[in-house]
Amino acid sequence: MGSNRSRRKQHALELFERLPARYDELGAALSFFQDPRWRRAAVEAVEAEPDDRVLDVACGTGLVSRALVDRWGARVVGLDQSASMLGRAREMLARDPALAARITLVEGEAESLPFADREFDHLTFTYLLRYVDDPAATLRELARVVKPGGRISSLEFCVPTGIWLWLWRLYTRVGLPALGRLASRSWFEAGRFLGPSIEGFYRDYPLRRQVELWQAAGIERVEARRMSLGGGVVIWGTVGD
Repeated sequence: MGSNRSRRKQHALELFERLPARYDELGAALSFFQDPRWRRAAVEAVEAEPDDRVLDVACGTGLVSRALVDRWGARVVGLDQSASMLGRAREMLARDPALAARITLVEGEAESLPFADREFDHLTFTYLLRYVDDPAATLRELARVVKPGGRISSLEFCVPTGIWLWLWRLYTRVGLPALGRLASRSWFEAGRFLGPSIEGFYRDYPLRRQVELWQAAGIERVEARRMSLGGGVVIWGTVGD
C-alpha cells in the first residue's frame, strides 16, 4: 500500500508519522485547546443510535472513535493510513478493555476503503481532505460505504475572515512553528507546514465549494458550522437513497 501516493500526500504521511508520542496533548495546546471542542461537535452531529456501526476515517490516535462510543454507545471501526498513529490508538485500547470491545482498528486509505457498499450506519472523518489528491472522489468513496439515511460528519481546519485572518496568519506562520520548536524538531516541521497547507486548500476549495462536493457525492442536507472565529469547521449531512 502507498506505492501510488503523490509526493504531497507522502510528505504529509512522513511528517505526521513522527508525532504520535504527544500528539493529542500538544495538538490540543497548539489549537488553544479548541480542538477537543471541535471534535465533540463533530461527534454530536452524527446522532447515532446505540450499537450503530460507525466508520471513523483518519481516526489518528482514536480520539473521535472513543468519543463515538462514549457519546452514542456505537460500535466503531477506526481507519487510518498511519501505522504509527494506529499504534498510539492501540495503546489507548489496551488500557481500557471495555472500550477495546467496541472499537476495531484498520490500516487503510480513505480513497479506497476496504469495505462493502452501505456497510456502515454512519461515518466520521477528521482533518482528511487536505491530504487526498481528489477530494471529490474521496467523498464519493466515503458515501459509498454508508447506508441511505446515515450521517457523515467531518472536522477540518478552516481559515478565518476579516481581521481574524491576519491574526491567524501571524499565529500559523510565526507562533505555531515557534511553539512547535519547543516540543521537538518534528513539531516545528509540522507547525511550519500547517498554515500554508490549510490556506492553500481553501484557495482551491473554499467552504462553499466543499459543500458542493458533498452534495455531488450524494450527501443531502449538508450543513457547515464555523467554530472558534473560523479556525475550525464541522460539516455534516445525510446520505441519500
